Amino acid sequence: MGKWGRALDAAGIHEPRLRDDYGQLRKQAAAFKREIVFAADLLLPNHLVPHLITAIAFMHATDNLLDSGPVAQRKEAYTRWEHEVTGGLADGRTGNPRLRPLLNSVTAYPVLRERVRDYLAGATTDLDFTGFATEADYQRYLDAYSLPAFMLGATLLGPDGDQTAYRAGCRLYIDASQRLDFVNDLAEDLADDRLTLPEQTLEQYGVARADLERKRDLPAVRSLITGLLDHVDETLAESRAVIGHVPPAHQPMVRCLISLDELTVAAARADISALLHRSAGLSKPAAARLLVRAYVEARRVRR
Repeated sequence: MGKWGRALDAAGIHEPRLRDDYGQLRKQAAAFKREIVFAADLLLPNHLVPHLITAIAFMHATDNLLDSGPVAQRKEAYTRWEHEVTGGLADGRTGNPRLRPLLNSVTAYPVLRERVRDYLAGATTDLDFTGFATEADYQRYLDAYSLPAFMLGATLLGPDGDQTAYRAGCRLYIDASQRLDFVNDLAEDLADDRLTLPEQTLEQYGVARADLERKRDLPAVRSLITGLLDHVDETLAESRAVIGHVPPAHQPMVRCLISLDELTVAAARADISALLHRSAGLSKPAAARLLVRAYVEARRVRR
């Protein structure tokens, strides 16, 4: 039996059909965030891994519905999905193999029920996204969509009981991580006619949307991107305080999440102008070294 089978056993997931459902979600989550799934397998206690991966897969499945296709089609698909999820939460039953693991994980971790509802309540924020006029608009988007999406999985890593201070730390982290995603995915988003940087920020640096769309490698454009990455680095450094709110067995995973984003910032800084054409890729050797260090830490904590 492999590590995944041992994780399912540790989580009390024994029924063959349900084990297969969890396995399918693991494949979907790995296609979306391979490094996060690998880190979870490596760093977390076995009993938690299937539930965290299910939360990640659910978020990704919902996000795909919000992002794929014409707006009217997306709204219709999301409405059906929301109805199916909320019905499953209410009844505790579903015939959908994509939802069976989620309902089982909600039974194992009841706090997930409210996190799923929080996420669904703000999901249309992304569906209706048309850009940010100001930094304040971006911050409202974080509270309505990005933070609830992140807390789907993050709540499982946090302390038992009151998570107020932990959630505040997660808010700092997701501010940095979401801003990094928007900077790193700038070329891809503009190709889809989405500008995810606040217009107010562009004006501060003297950059026009057309400069970004036409991939103009101007000093002002490089200054804009560098300034945004500086902001990300500062916020990531502040967010490290969240590690102190996490149980010791989960700290290597949380520290790894933050460090992976720091590596992505470093990759983006290596060629600022390239971000006008493509996303910066994570350095595989650097990521491997990071995971080895985190694994050594996780082993030490478990002893």
